[in-house]
Formats: sequence, C-alpha cells, structure tokens
Amino acid sequence: MPECAIEQVKERLDTLYREESGRILATLIRLLGDFDLAEDVMQDAFAAALQRWPQDGVPENPRAWLVSTGRFKAIDTIRRRERFDAAQDKIVEEFGLEPNNTTPETDENLEDDRLRLIFTCCHPTLAPEGRVALTLREVCGLTTEEIARAFLTTPATLAQRIVRAKAKIRDAKIPYQVPSAEELPERLATVLQVVYLVFNEGYYASSGSSLTRADLSAEAIRLGRLLLELLPEPEVMGLLALMLLQESRRAARATSTGELILLEDQDRSLWNRGQIAEGVALVERALVSRCFGPYTLQAAIAAVHAEAPDAASTDWPQIVALYNLLARTEPSAIIELNRAVAVAMRDGPEAGLALIDAIFARGELTDYHLAHAARADLCRRLGRTNEARDSYQKALALTRQEPEKRFLEKRLHEL
Repeated sequence: MPECAIEQVKERLDTLYREESGRILATLIRLLGDFDLAEDVMQDAFAAALQRWPQDGVPENPRAWLVSTGRFKAIDTIRRRERFDAAQDKIVEEFGLEPNNTTPETDENLEDDRLRLIFTCCHPTLAPEGRVALTLREVCGLTTEEIARAFLTTPATLAQRIVRAKAKIRDAKIPYQVPSAEELPERLATVLQVVYLVFNEGYYASSGSSLTRADLSAEAIRLGRLLLELLPEPEVMGLLALMLLQESRRAARATSTGELILLEDQDRSLWNRGQIAEGVALVERALVSRCFGPYTLQAAIAAVHAEAPDAASTDWPQIVALYNLLARTEPSAIIELNRAVAVAMRDGPEAGLALIDAIFARGELTDYHLAHAARADLCRRLGRTNEARDSYQKALALTRQEPEKRFLEKRLHEL
C-alpha cells in the first residue's frame, strides 16, 4: 500500500471529521437512540475508513459510508453484549439496524438530524448547565476538557453534567425530534437562550483573569449560523446578528495587557467591519419580517452603536426608543438598567440615576455588580463623590473578574 495513499486518506478523513462528524453523529443518535453508543461507533467507523480506504478507494459518498459502517458497528456491539436476547433483537429491528438495511441517508434526513440533536440537547427539562455542556459536546464537537477549560471547571465536573443530562434524556424518554409547529416558539426560545449563554460566557467572561474567552464566542456564532441554515426564523437571524455585532468590537475591548476599555473610549477603527455588515444585514431582514422579538431588538441597538462613527455621534434617542420597545416585549430589571444608562446619555446623568435608584428601591439587582458600577459612574459625573465611592465599593465586592476589579479600583483611586 503506497505511503502517499495512506497520507491522502488521513487528510481526507481529517477534513471529513472536522466538517461532517456533527452530521454523522446526529444521524447515528437518531438511529441508535443512545448518545454514548453513537459516539463510540462513529469513532470506530472513522478508524475502519482509515484501514479500508487506502486499499478500496474513497467511496463516492463518504458520509453515507461512515453512517452505514457506524450502524453495522452498533449491531456488532449490541450482539457482543453478554446477555443478548430476543428483546435486543427487537431493538435492532426497531432501529432499522439489520445488516441488509442499507437505505442511504438523504441530505434532508441528515440536516433534520442536526436540528433534532440541537432541540434534544437544549430540552427545557434538562438543567441549564447540562444543556450548555451537552450542546457544546454533541453539537459543536468540543471535548470535555475543552469545555471544562472554557468554563473554568474541572473535566470531572463537566463530565458529570454531561452524564446527568444524557441520563435525563434516556430516563425521561425525551423524544429525539424537532418540536411541532405549536411547540416551536417556546422550544426555540430555549435553544436560542443556550446559544446566547455560550456566547455571553465567551464575550463577558463571568469570572477569571481574562476579560473574554474567544473560543466560546466563536462556537456560539458557529452554532447560530448552523441554526439559521436549518431554521431561518427571524429571531434566529436576530440572535446571530446580535452576536456578530457584539463580537465585531472584540479587538477594541481590551488593551494589549488585558485592561478593560469602555465602549465610549474604544478605537473604532479596530471594529470588524465585515461582521458589522453581516450583522446589520441580518437585523434588517429580521425587522422586515415584522415577527421579530427581543434578540432582534437588542441587535438593532447594537447596530446603532456600530454605525456611529464615534461615541459623540451615537443616536441615543433611537437607542432609548428601541429600549422602550424591548422593555415592553420582554420586561426585566436588566433591560431597565440598560435603558437607564441610555436615558442618562440622552437626557443627562440625573435622569438615568433616578431610574437606577428606582430599580434598587424595588430590591432588584442589588447583587448585580454592573448596576452598582453604572450608578457609581453617574454619581461621579454629577460630582456626588461619596455616593460614587460607595457604589464603586459595592460593585468591586461583587465582581469576580480580574480586569473589571482593576478597572473599578482605578476609578475609586481617581475620585
């Protein structure tokens, strides 16, 4: 067997694994109804390809070959199990695993399988941390170690989350299917929430020495693109637009030594114009549909920032108007806080401060460091130094991220 043939096959398989393993795994999970077995036999199928393709040649449809081989490997695995009995024969029959069942998988089936997998991994009955871990593992193909590193936890802890999520799917008999049209809005909301959670953890790392974790944001955007390809709903466009517009500022958000740079002080020539153009185009498509929701509105706000040539030129009246609409669509204290900051930029710090104090008076956001930091900044601008110092200290006590701590300490020192 020529050495060059083996090398060519290895390269082809590396490319196939990178580009197609998600589709292949999704199909095998549908066929087998077992996440772990599907993962094992997919690895076996790639190993078999490495042995056979240099001699037999690369098949005309490599993806179908790998799915078919994985299916046969599953049959072998099931039959090797010690107490293989009539019940297991029935399972083989039910899942269409008979060796003579060589019906090729169509592209349509494979795409549906990926969508089924996303909805299964993001099922609302799973714990939120389990949804995120399982989606990154099964849909994005990240290893347990990679996910653990991104979330600053141990591989053992992360593995337990994945095991519990898989057990819940198995024990609760969660169906491996795309929700019906009636269920879709609620279920899609959960999927989008998981994708945005992943993005936010990459864009605003909640703890640790780094301001961001670019790998997680990149995975969330990749997931958003996949979701849009499979399900081109307006809110999917809105979410992808929001992530792209926020991600476009990454290079300008921190100094070379990792220190935080506020939006108003960022060098806008560093913003990624390609991502901004793509994000703005998606926002416009979603808005035209007139069926948009909170992600599209947040993306529209990000687009207003992105299109301002400098901080002073920002169209704050339009941003406040968009926040008014967002607050009616999805009321929350966080949105009220963001609106208060926009009002402060439009009408002056006193107006914004009154809105933030009203939130605190209701007992909301008292443990949210960014609320105290926003209040501190408005008090600083009003010359109310003692109040600013008190709020900066509260924010400092609540933040778990090192660059934010250094930023707040610097502000305190400057008072």
